[in-house]
Amino acid sequence: MQKDDKTLHDLFEKVGQGKSEESSGCVVSFVGQNPVVATLGVISGSSAVEEVDIQKVKLQSVPTVQTENVDDVVYSPDLSMQAKQKVQAVFQKHQDKMTDLPGTCDLVQHMVRIPEGAVVNVKQYPLPFESQEVVEEEVKKMLDLDVIEPSISPFSSPIVLVKKKDGSTRFCIDFRHLNKITEFDAEPIPDPEVLFASLQGKQHFTKIDLAKGYWQIPMAESDRAKTAFRTPQGLYQFKKMPFGMSTAPSTFARMMKMLDLDRFKSVHFFDDVLVATEDWCEHLEALDGLLTELGKHGLTVRPSKVEAGFDSIEFLGHIVGEGSMRPVPSKVSKILNVSVPTTKKQVRSLVGLISFYRRYVPSFASIVSPLVELTKKNQPNKVRWSKECQMAFDRVKEILSSEPLVRLPDFSRPFTVRSDASSTGIGAALMQPDDDDVLHPVLYASRKLLERETRYSTVERECLALVWAVDKFHRYLFGSHFFVETDHRPLTYLRQSKTANGRLLRWALSLQEYSFTVVPIPGVRNFEADVLSRLTK
Repeated sequence: MQKDDKTLHDLFEKVGQGKSEESSGCVVSFVGQNPVVATLGVISGSSAVEEVDIQKVKLQSVPTVQTENVDDVVYSPDLSMQAKQKVQAVFQKHQDKMTDLPGTCDLVQHMVRIPEGAVVNVKQYPLPFESQEVVEEEVKKMLDLDVIEPSISPFSSPIVLVKKKDGSTRFCIDFRHLNKITEFDAEPIPDPEVLFASLQGKQHFTKIDLAKGYWQIPMAESDRAKTAFRTPQGLYQFKKMPFGMSTAPSTFARMMKMLDLDRFKSVHFFDDVLVATEDWCEHLEALDGLLTELGKHGLTVRPSKVEAGFDSIEFLGHIVGEGSMRPVPSKVSKILNVSVPTTKKQVRSLVGLISFYRRYVPSFASIVSPLVELTKKNQPNKVRWSKECQMAFDRVKEILSSEPLVRLPDFSRPFTVRSDASSTGIGAALMQPDDDDVLHPVLYASRKLLERETRYSTVERECLALVWAVDKFHRYLFGSHFFVETDHRPLTYLRQSKTANGRLLRWALSLQEYSFTVVPIPGVRNFEADVLSRLTK
């Protein structure tokens, strides 16, 4: 039997004073620290209360209080008063969708397809006594948000508590055993390079973040039991899509595809959505349409994560805007302040960290090769940080601290390819001219030479670098005319050696599907020094 708001408010007030109240077929009490309503099941047409099994009583958690609203949106300080008022009006119009509480999308449900009859039941790892409060708090929060519910499932995945860098503890569910038997979902994930390429020429940016994105997608009711997990408080299962499931990213990508956000001048990578336009009026119209569409399908936007009306903005770990992209200063600072690693694992983490910004570092693979050597299987776990390693790391830090930027690709302008080969690696640069016909880098690529490739002659390595560069930049070059800067040696060698061996023949043939003009350069130019001089302009 449903209670009106005033009656429920009065009941909760009594509960808050330590009382348990029964009224008109409802019992209000606490589950832990959480007030709940237990509906006993009133017989239609009668005031008599039906006897029910306590295990079947439906517990309805009191909704979590919203802590963010439309006033928490962050606006660019460079907006004029008039422009700010207009974009504020758009968000005010959709203030019912602006909340840190997750909505419920009506487009998709997350399904977990496993072999018929399979059951995953993994024993819970021992939980430290001091961490059990963390588990209780997390369970309470998810109950409050209607993300989980009590379960009687035969499935069970264990809880894992992971220490975060700030000393706090992250609550996770270890779904590895379930993931092993889950059918693969081939829904494609957005390609960041395609997203960046679409931002050329855009002048106005607004970034929004879906509130607890995964928790806005409901679980298929038939699959909820498969998500069950044990806690000291009992067994629970997810009503919303949990983190850690192998097919969750595909389900989220499918939902975003169904929203068809391209209609609203938007690109997205999971729950990060970026509205990008050339015109301000068009920007306001697109933003209004986007928020309307999200609300139509039950989705909510976290206000404090909204950044509105910027001419450049952080997106996917890069600052984009004004036709270029550059590293995020805080991430570069993190690299500059890394301590010298002492173990193989630490070196591997360092290489992974600096590799994120390899697009800004010419000949990256050759530069960091001394570091990569330390991570090989035959190397000891405790590493010897040599002078060569320090020089390599210093070189990367020097380049990144010079505030490098690369241009966003402009498909109305021709591309130029430059390549380089050393004794340890090959590198390439994709470049485009500005309005003054000065070339600027768009993208760098490099890789270490394979052991057999190190035995190639110098000119063969140059041939390899050129062919590899064209193939690496295929998505930018194919179907359009471009330029290749070279001193003629690689192409001349390929043309004169077509019958020399199968490898050279394959290289020569691989270039035939492209349309390009060779731009002669005098002698061997210092590839890295030249492109670095352009990188910071």
